[in-house]
Amino acid sequence: MTTPTRWSVPEIGTKRLVGGAAVLAMLLRFPGMLWPIRPDEAGFTLVARAWHPEPDSLYGTYWVDRPPPLIALIKLSDMIGGPLFIRVVAALGCALLVVAAARTAYLVAGERSARWTAVATAAVTTNTMIDSVAAKGEILGIPIVVASFWLALEALRLLDAAPRKAILLAGGAGLLGMLAIGLKQNMATGLAFGGVVLLTSAVRKEISWPDFGRLAGAALAGAAIPLGLTIAWCLAYGVHLETLWYAVYGFRSHALDVISNESAGAPLGRARQLAIIFVATGMAFIIAWFLVNIRHAWRTHPAVTLAALAVLVVDGAGVVLGGSYWRPYLLGIVPTVVLCAALVAGAPGVRGRVMQFLVGIAALSCLVSIVGWVAKSASGAEPPTEIYTGQAIKRVSEPGDTIVVYGGRSDIVFASGLSSPYEHLWSLPMRGNDPDLSELMSLMRSDRAPTWFVGWVDFDSWNGVGQPKLEALLAERYERHGEACGDHPIWVLKSVDRDVPVPDCEHPWRW
Repeated sequence: MTTPTRWSVPEIGTKRLVGGAAVLAMLLRFPGMLWPIRPDEAGFTLVARAWHPEPDSLYGTYWVDRPPPLIALIKLSDMIGGPLFIRVVAALGCALLVVAAARTAYLVAGERSARWTAVATAAVTTNTMIDSVAAKGEILGIPIVVASFWLALEALRLLDAAPRKAILLAGGAGLLGMLAIGLKQNMATGLAFGGVVLLTSAVRKEISWPDFGRLAGAALAGAAIPLGLTIAWCLAYGVHLETLWYAVYGFRSHALDVISNESAGAPLGRARQLAIIFVATGMAFIIAWFLVNIRHAWRTHPAVTLAALAVLVVDGAGVVLGGSYWRPYLLGIVPTVVLCAALVAGAPGVRGRVMQFLVGIAALSCLVSIVGWVAKSASGAEPPTEIYTGQAIKRVSEPGDTIVVYGGRSDIVFASGLSSPYEHLWSLPMRGNDPDLSELMSLMRSDRAPTWFVGWVDFDSWNGVGQPKLEALLAERYERHGEACGDHPIWVLKSVDRDVPVPDCEHPWRW
């Protein structure tokens, strides 16, 4: 028996510790379930509820740059338990993530690595500095990515003893790798990991080339299943494949052009905040210590080490090329953290102990962030003013009313209970697909003009896109009719008679 070190946990069995970490990761999502719906959740739910595909429109009523599997999952979740049930799905996913991460680490470096990797995964995934509330593509996709790591390594482990089972596992790894892309289109790390670890194993003659061909073929066949189903769905419903491509990938390059042509102040500010959180959560230290010890990792686990580098590049590119630098982008780095911890945490001597210390730092950061966030939320210090604004409009609206929020706050639209006749619920698609606001202004001149118009973002934002014409049109057809929280203006059509919405913006939101 080895002598316990200061940072080891020999008194807790691996299965018990991993199980506890998984349950804890799930439970730590619970406080966020009590918070009102967030903008992306609201937008995805509105898209899912109004979903009726058309040849040139993937979702029909509303437009969003996300793959159909994500919207299908949101729709199913909403049907089962309402708009916030997706947070329960995400919480269960966090538990699966910890288990998959621990099993991956066990296959790489044994039980000690599995224990510390489980702790690291739970800590960085539930740190409230990233996102403790919303359930969307990142938090839903990373458990599937890491599960694909697990199946890929299991396939290699069982190749000699049970070749048929190994082929099935390789197919499962490919299926999960592609399924993750269906939840967030830049989550290609499962496929990258499987491809690199398989190819490296063949090059190093750890497996034969015929075995490489069989496993690679099975993985590709598995990956083809979700992709084929998505394409088949498009063909069955008459959606043009170029429409699918533009919504999932084509728009991203367009979006980067839009962001690059606007003031860089806000994105750069968020990028700085993202870098600070990257360090404060401990993620940066775990990855950095792996890079310091990469030669050791290569000597002991060459295929997984090279695959970890590939995952780091893919994950990092996803964050950088995202362009907007929202905090949940960091969840996309979690698979990299899993592999870095797995490769070093179980190492003997100083290497392993330092990584274990860094995992402890990440756990402490998680604990402090959760205590602070719960205390702040329980005190009602930050009321959900967007929800209050939407609810105020709902109280004075009448059947048949519609709403447009300039600035893309889907949560206002959702809370109002009204539909939007404008297809863009997010600001970036609006700026990319309706750059001069011609579609919006044409709508506002028509008999389908929204009853309510909320100016959540100043008209001089985004280089003043459409500002003079939009202001003139509002003056012609609308009248100022109250203020949203934060002194944002609300307009209503001159042709209707409605009470003035009065949101209680100072009312604390308490559980």
